[in-house]
Amino acid sequence: MTGLRIIRRLLAAATLAAAMPAHAECSRDIVVPVSSTGVSVIVGNGVFSGIYPDLFRSLGPRAGCHFVFAGVPRARQELMFETGKADLLLPATRTPARDVHGIFVPMVGHRAVLISLQSARPAIINAQDLLDRRDLRMAVVRGYDYGEAYQALVRELAKQGRLFVEVEPTAIARLLFVGAVDVTIMGPTILAGAINREARVQGMLDRLRLEPIPELPWQQTGVYVSRHSLTPDDRAILLELLERAAKSNVVMEGFQRYHRPEILSESVRPR
Repeated sequence: MTGLRIIRRLLAAATLAAAMPAHAECSRDIVVPVSSTGVSVIVGNGVFSGIYPDLFRSLGPRAGCHFVFAGVPRARQELMFETGKADLLLPATRTPARDVHGIFVPMVGHRAVLISLQSARPAIINAQDLLDRRDLRMAVVRGYDYGEAYQALVRELAKQGRLFVEVEPTAIARLLFVGAVDVTIMGPTILAGAINREARVQGMLDRLRLEPIPELPWQQTGVYVSRHSLTPDDRAILLELLERAAKSNVVMEGFQRYHRPEILSESVRPR
């Protein structure tokens, strides 16, 4: 990171923190289970880093809130949020099922795409085309949800016996690398982050083939604030904190620091 970028980052964080209301204060620790998700959340040896943990650490003291992170598989992260055992769900694409349990604050625009390694294979043009290519094996992360069209595609591939389900994206990167599966669907930034942390697949990033399909359009991704676990006052404090962060564009700037333009152009844009 250049000196100028560091200065800009510090100034942006300082400006955002100064805008937070000094009187706001959470009544208890805020429980945030997380799993490794690209550079949005990085979990390693009990250390939590990445765009969102860094954001909460910078804003929490000013808001009078302390965030307690815990590393769990993505499917358990979702279950904890649904059952009121987690205060925040992040990062998350907005879906009707999640709206039942939380209030969504969008941070950036995002879309999942079909990802494979470069080859002479004819392009996949839509979901039906993928279903018809019965020689292609797909892997997904358990607990990821990009909407009903995604879920329908996953269910049909499972019926066809062509679906592999893993608990985290690094496992999928390894499967793609050795040719055990042919394609996956997720945000390219998620897979890119996993590749960068996995020594066994180095060089794979330069070989990625990204194919948007119309059934998976641009959506919004961000943070869900629980409707079940928080008091109304704590919920209001967190929603205000997140709205201010969203307006500052700090999350988009985080993606820009970590990723190549060609990865971002297919998967992340300002909200």
